[in-house]
Amino acid sequence: MVQRQVPRPAELLDLMKFKKPEFNGRKRRLDGALTIDDLRLIAKRRTPKAAFDYTDGAAEGELSLTRARQAFQDVEFHPGILRPAPNIDTSVEILGGPSALPFGIAPTGFTRLMQTEGEVAGASAAAAAGIPFTLSTLGTTSIEGVKAANPHGRNWFQLYVMRDREISYELTRRAAAAGFDTLQFTVDTPVAGARLRDKRNGFSIPPQLTLGTIINAIPRPWWWYDFLTTPKLEFASLSTTGGTVGELLDAAMDPTISYDDLAVIRDIWPGKIVIKGVQNVEDSVRLRDAGVDGIVLSNHGGRQLDRAPIPFHLLPHVRKAVGDDFTVMIDTGIMNGADIVAAVALGADFTLIGRAYLYGLMAGGRQGVDRTIAILRSEIERTMRLLGVSSLAELEPGHVTQLLRLVPVARAASEAAVR
Repeated sequence: MVQRQVPRPAELLDLMKFKKPEFNGRKRRLDGALTIDDLRLIAKRRTPKAAFDYTDGAAEGELSLTRARQAFQDVEFHPGILRPAPNIDTSVEILGGPSALPFGIAPTGFTRLMQTEGEVAGASAAAAAGIPFTLSTLGTTSIEGVKAANPHGRNWFQLYVMRDREISYELTRRAAAAGFDTLQFTVDTPVAGARLRDKRNGFSIPPQLTLGTIINAIPRPWWWYDFLTTPKLEFASLSTTGGTVGELLDAAMDPTISYDDLAVIRDIWPGKIVIKGVQNVEDSVRLRDAGVDGIVLSNHGGRQLDRAPIPFHLLPHVRKAVGDDFTVMIDTGIMNGADIVAAVALGADFTLIGRAYLYGLMAGGRQGVDRTIAILRSEIERTMRLLGVSSLAELEPGHVTQLLRLVPVARAASEAAVR
């Protein structure tokens, strides 16, 4: 028989704790974002379609991006039990310096178009978190502006080799003079990928106003207020800013880029140099033998060659081929701290986040980037604790199984014959 009693007011007060209201709208919506996907939804509501789609989209059918994200979802973890991990160390040494977390901010172009704080928000948030920030050749804040936003932290520069080589050489010298410690020499963009969302939206720098653009902007007056009341949007490192994104890329990039160009840049650049956009084992080994400091396994976030290899699937094969002493980093498709943990377990020394950072930027400027980093940090720490590891060095391939959906036909036939 249930025993009942008249509720006592004091007991009711203990059970009914009212949450203090948050009157700051930006803080309220960011506090409510528990995942990077949550930040993406906020960003989509607050950003005009053309700018959001430029960030969110990829090339052609967007198969490369979809597959890259699916690869991280198709992970099975293998936790150890009765292995206390009360204190988690997420720090790592990468390319001759420290990072408080096993990820940094990837280079992104046109960043102030997404939200007016742009690269300054990313660089200052990276400084506060103790992680590297990478400035794109197509950035909308200058090399010197990023240095001012992150004067004591680690700044990296991403370089496109352009048709006019002297532009690239001068940018390299400027980044070195500003104290940037690592150069990401990008090799997967001889021409622009077919980014169909951008073509359909007429996306360009500066934005082209159409009836559809205006209608889409009506419920987003804050974005237009920021855009119209802040310094002119332009490529801070380049002089030509007119035309569609594809036209600008085609004018800037050069399909004749080769190892000879790499040799010239290495002579100019005094710091660490990594090759970004590596997509097979053979190139990874060749670059290691050429003496570069590291590579980034990347298909450019799925924005160049659609149906390109999945970096996360490539990772363990590259690590085996190049050995343990060569720096291997990875990007494309990372949306959760668990993705980063899985990548480190399978051999990545470091990871880079692009869209995840931009979703936070669009959702809330600098505070939104801080929120992105906080979400990923929390997911990394929780995943490590649940796996029973205290440091990144304890992660190993045995902690992860990659569940393959896309098995090459020849391999599948061979395995069937063996059975």
